[in-house]
Amino acid sequence: MRFMRANGVVLHYEDAGGSKPALIFSNSLGTDFRIWDGVAAGLSGSYRIIRYDKRGHGLSEATPPPYAMTDHVADLAALLDALGVQSAAVVGLSVGGLIAQGLAAMRPDLVRALVLCDTAHKIGTDEMWNGRIAAVTTEGIASISDAVMQRWFTPAYRAPDNADFAGYTTMLTQTSVDGYSGTCAALRDADLTESTRALKLPAICIVGDQDGSTPPDLVRSLSELIRGAQFRIIPDAGHLPCIEQPRAVIDLIAAFLKETRYS
Repeated sequence: MRFMRANGVVLHYEDAGGSKPALIFSNSLGTDFRIWDGVAAGLSGSYRIIRYDKRGHGLSEATPPPYAMTDHVADLAALLDALGVQSAAVVGLSVGGLIAQGLAAMRPDLVRALVLCDTAHKIGTDEMWNGRIAAVTTEGIASISDAVMQRWFTPAYRAPDNADFAGYTTMLTQTSVDGYSGTCAALRDADLTESTRALKLPAICIVGDQDGSTPPDLVRSLSELIRGAQFRIIPDAGHLPCIEQPRAVIDLIAAFLKETRYS
């Protein structure tokens, strides 16, 4: 385990691959960087893989809520600066995708290409996020876990005998309430439409065909904001294709980075 204080918060991270081109992974709400295990393993031969738990998630420090998206963006920028990363391809899932978009806008020097998975320039409504914050702060994250799992995973994956599904449910429910509610506030207040529209870099937008959180049409609308961005749908996957269909995610990322000559 490796920890670093970056932007005033202690972040848990992993850095493997030495001098190879950097590939950064930013995870979704209610998860930690282990959701990328299969994808990271498939790409580790070619890239310096950097994964981290964002503020309030996994083993990273949970500061008091609410958070702003700029907090998460500044955390990642400080981590990359401290690790000596000068240019990277950034893979972001859900809120991690907004963090990636925000980083590309705030620190374009750090971002060479974007892989935006199951995300958007704006996700949800004030009413939705306020309701989510109220539920987890009064009744705990377990009170919303069934609804979240239905959006995260396909019915086939949610089979009672799937031990992995049980494990990811536990990952969600063990997330810090401060970290979860704080990041819900960041999502509520974030609208990156115009800053993302101004981006000029290679990008691919990927989504599971059964994503219940950021459906394909929403992710398609994100791809249309970024000139030249690719759009791909992964069959038989919900909001977390990196878990349900890691091989498909690996192949899409590898092909995209080869096309952009990021190596």
